[in-house]
Formats: sequence, structure tokens, C-alpha cells
Amino acid sequence: MYGVVEVSGHQYRVELGDVIDVERLDASVGDSLDLDQVLFVGGDNAKVGTPTINGAVVKAKVVRQARDRKVIVFKRKPGQYQKKRGHRQHYTGLLVTEISDGAGATVTIDKEHPQAKKHL
Repeated sequence: MYGVVEVSGHQYRVELGDVIDVERLDASVGDSLDLDQVLFVGGDNAKVGTPTINGAVVKAKVVRQARDRKVIVFKRKPGQYQKKRGHRQHYTGLLVTEISDGAGATVTIDKEHPQAKKHL
């Protein structure tokens, strides 16, 4: 089973054990989050939300708070100016631990999953 969730205005396709990097959320490492903006749940019985599916939830655990690699922006007009700037975006890493479709079907990550061994 997989789903499409909306987090901070961005849509992500998630499966069990996926680690997704989203814009920074106010949560500390180890916290569990319920992502209730589920737009689509696929699998044996696919469900499409209008715009979201009532009762569907994707549960995730915060595994890291970090900053992305630096992006260099260099502006130049010959004979006038040169400007070099850098930017590092803050992000939150989320491990998807459970997907529920709102109709009773739920899949949960087990302890034998490689991502579970690494992050849990």
C-alpha cells in the first residue's frame, strides 16, 4: 500500500519505510507525527480523496533535523557588479511507519524492515 500526502504545501508519494525530506517542521528527533492530509491511497483498493480522504492517516517518525547542502547563487553584470550568495535550506527527515486508508485497512512497518533497523 502507498499513499500521496500533502505536507507544507508539497505532495509526496510515500510507502512503508520511506524516509522523506520535507520543509522544516517544529518537532524534535524521535517524535511521532500524524499526517492527515492524505490525497490518495493506492494498493488493492485505491481511494482518491476530494480533496482528502476522511479518516486516512499516514504516521511518521522524525529521524533527523538537518540542513541541505549549500546552493551558490552568483549574479554578475560586466563592469557593474558581482554578487555571490549562498543558501542552505532547513529540512526534517520523516520515516513512514504506518499507512491507514480510513476504511480499516492498515499496514505497519515491522522490526525486520531495513529502514526500521536503521532508524528505530
